[in-house]
Amino acid sequence: MDRLRIKIFVDSTADMAPEWFEKLDADMVPLKVIWPDGTEENDTRDPADLMKFYEKISNASELPKTSQPTVFEFLQKYRNAEQSGYEGIVVLTLSSKMSGTANSAATAAKEAKIPVEIFDTKLASSVIPLVARRARELAEKGLDPKKIVEQLEKDRKNNKFQAIFYVSDFSFLVKGGRVSKIQGFFGTVLKFKVGVWINEEGEMIPFGRARGRSHAYDMLIEQSGKYIPFGSNVMICMIHANAENDAKELLERLKEKYKVLDASFHMTGKVITTHVGPGMCGFGIEAM
Repeated sequence: MDRLRIKIFVDSTADMAPEWFEKLDADMVPLKVIWPDGTEENDTRDPADLMKFYEKISNASELPKTSQPTVFEFLQKYRNAEQSGYEGIVVLTLSSKMSGTANSAATAAKEAKIPVEIFDTKLASSVIPLVARRARELAEKGLDPKKIVEQLEKDRKNNKFQAIFYVSDFSFLVKGGRVSKIQGFFGTVLKFKVGVWINEEGEMIPFGRARGRSHAYDMLIEQSGKYIPFGSNVMICMIHANAENDAKELLERLKEKYKVLDASFHMTGKVITTHVGPGMCGFGIEAM
C-alpha cells in the first residue's frame, strides 16, 4: 500500500533552524510576543530578526507576555495542508504544562477533513526538531499519523529525548511563571548559571547551579548522563540565546562523552527567549 502524504507541524517554540523545515517537509505555527504597550510580534526563525530581539529584551524595563496560537490559526494551517494534497497531519507541540498550545491544536483538529494527530511532546525548544525528524522517519516507513504518535509516545517513555540547558539570568523563568518561585533560591546568587531540565511530566525543573561556563557545561552533561548513558550513539541539537560560542564549546564537551552522529545549531525564538533570557545555552539530545 502506498504511504500517506503526511505534513508535520511544530509550534514556534520548537526553535527549529530554518533549513530543517524543508528537510522534514514541516511547517510552523507561530506563538506571539506581546509587549506592555500592546505591540505584538510573531515568533520567527529569521536569524537577523532574532538578534534584534535579543538586544531589545536585554534592555527592556518590563518583559513582554507570550500568547499561544488560536484554534483558527491551527485550522488554517490544516486546511492549507489539505488543499496542498496532504493526506494526514502530525502536530508536535511544546509541553502542555507550559502552554495551552496543544489544546488549541487538538480543538482545531476536530474541524479538519484529513486525519490530524496531536503529540504533546512534554518538551520544548531544540529537542523538538529531533522529535520531528523521528516523526518524518516513521512517516517514510509508511506509518499513518495515529501510529506515528503512538511510537513517539513509546519513545518518550523510554527517555529517547531529553532537553537540558542553563540560564544565565534565572529571573526570566521566575517572572514568566514557568518554574516555581519557591525554587528561585537557585538563582539568588549572582553570576551563577542555573541548570534546568524538562522532566517526564513536561515541567521545567532547576536541578543545579554552577559558577562559570566550564562548570555549567559539566553540570548539564552530568544531568544528561543520568538518562542517556555516556558512550551512546546520539543526535544533538544545540540551542542558545545569543551564546553561539558557548554552544560550540558545550558540543565539544558532549563529543567527549557521546558518539555524536549528527549535531546542529539552533537559536531560541522570541517566545522561548522571553522565558529563559539571553545567555541561555543547552541542547536537545536523542538516543539512537
